[in-house]
Amino acid sequence: MVEIQGTAATEVSRIIEPILEEMNIELVDVEYVTELGRPVLRVYIDKYGGVTIDDCAAVSREIGDIIDINDTLSGRYVLEVSSPGLNRPLKREKDFMQAVGKKVRLKTASPVDGRRNFKGTLLSLEEGKLLIDLENGEARLSLTDLEKANLVYEFNNE
Repeated sequence: MVEIQGTAATEVSRIIEPILEEMNIELVDVEYVTELGRPVLRVYIDKYGGVTIDDCAAVSREIGDIIDINDTLSGRYVLEVSSPGLNRPLKREKDFMQAVGKKVRLKTASPVDGRRNFKGTLLSLEEGKLLIDLENGEARLSLTDLEKANLVYEFNNE
């Protein structure tokens, strides 16, 4: 999978977010990538109570023509609309606020204390800094230095 220029995903987000808000659906993320030599536009959505296949189909119908009319993407592409899944990506500050108290996996752009990968419980977000409870202590990471962040869903094996 090769990520295509990020500005296309940003422009798609700008165009479709108001439409999704009218549908009471949250835009979680947009990816524009190349897989097996073909462009794929992935739109991840969520809503209170979870996303159904019917929600994905409705969103696909609503946004497909609008993206084409705005001529945001050149040429043919495959549109995929889905739930973000259990390991939901964390992108915006509000995503991190909602994740306080939950397990997260974070990757920083530059090393912090000799490492770039962190997994633990998100304790807080204050002034752009995340406080993470790790197995061997705590780490304070800057939101601006994050390369990737996801919730970690753990199954209870009781």
